[in-house]
Amino acid sequence: MRLAFMGTPDFAVPALRALHQAGHEIVAVYSQPPRPAGRGKKLRPSPVQCAAEELGIAVRTPLRLRNNTDELAHFRNLHLDAAIVAAYGLILPQDMLDAPKYGCLNIHASLLPRWRGAAPIQAAILAGDSESGVTIMQMDAGLDTGAMLLRDRVALTPHTTATSLHDDLAAMGGRLIVETLRQMPRAGTPQPDTGVTYVQRLSREDGRIDWTAPASHIDRQVRALTPWPGTFTTLDGQVFKIGATAITTDMTQAVPGTVIDDSLLVACGSGTTLRITRLQRPGRGMMEAADFLRGQAISCGTRFGMEPSDA
Repeated sequence: MRLAFMGTPDFAVPALRALHQAGHEIVAVYSQPPRPAGRGKKLRPSPVQCAAEELGIAVRTPLRLRNNTDELAHFRNLHLDAAIVAAYGLILPQDMLDAPKYGCLNIHASLLPRWRGAAPIQAAILAGDSESGVTIMQMDAGLDTGAMLLRDRVALTPHTTATSLHDDLAAMGGRLIVETLRQMPRAGTPQPDTGVTYVQRLSREDGRIDWTAPASHIDRQVRALTPWPGTFTTLDGQVFKIGATAITTDMTQAVPGTVIDDSLLVACGSGTTLRITRLQRPGRGMMEAADFLRGQAISCGTRFGMEPSDA
């Protein structure tokens, strides 16, 4: 088929490569413009742009699509069979949705209608869902509301992280979009009205650990939000990033946030406990807890999450 591909982050790259390998004619790739990155703040192209240029595909990086008549005219003149969208980051106006022969198909990283919105991978882990997956959806004017064309699922375990689930679903998305195009034209299944959930864009503050929450919730928070936006707590006015944790069976009467042994076992809500297994102090890299403690002891009775004025 004659396609345009529209995506920006690492999640979209496997789908682009899968479509190219399947022999589809990808006549244009759309991606977010290069952004300043690194210490020097040099402009860095997106992962999708880098992959497209490696494959020899022309890349377009408009700042906006709405009310962009020149871009709409160019898009129409591509005479597409379909446009494939995966975490692109710009809203497509209706004229663009209608332009390809088979419309625009979205690779969404959840089992719709659960977790419509911007951060479905993190939301599934944070909520303690037993499964996640990918839905190939016929795009319409709503937010992830279009008819479902194809789905597949993967089980979530107590060890699933945002990184591992991201990689699993990215690969799954590539496989499913190739299969979907093989079956086109295909009638979609309307999404049910029940079980609809939304997730907003994540912010850094979402990563702040509330030690009064049960250990199970905090562990899911760490697994869901690492590496981005990252989870953190405070100690003596400094911010410590938490990279990994492990739930324990120990119970305690200690105040939540209190360190209760010499290897970072921490009291949480409802009498539960959690062991910090990876953390990072300001100005240093992420470290295993044992290595961290050799350089900076954190004694029993220390309480995370307190500002100096709270002591």
